[in-house]
Amino acid sequence: MTGSAIPRYWSRPRIIAVAVSALALMVFIGANAHLIAVAFATQPDCVAHSKSPTEGAVSHIAAKSSC
Repeated sequence: MTGSAIPRYWSRPRIIAVAVSALALMVFIGANAHLIAVAFATQPDCVAHSKSPTEGAVSHIAAKSSC
């Protein structure tokens, strides 16, 4: 006999597909980890805001000032 009739499970296209999928998953997890790290590492400064709404203009007032 000159070879098996059963195809190999880990063929080259399957290995490449698994490797590309694993790389994409690692990039996705790494990007999310970076966003979380940046969100916890940066602290916004105190921003001056209006204490009362102005007439005719839309303004946003902080519910509770942290300053």
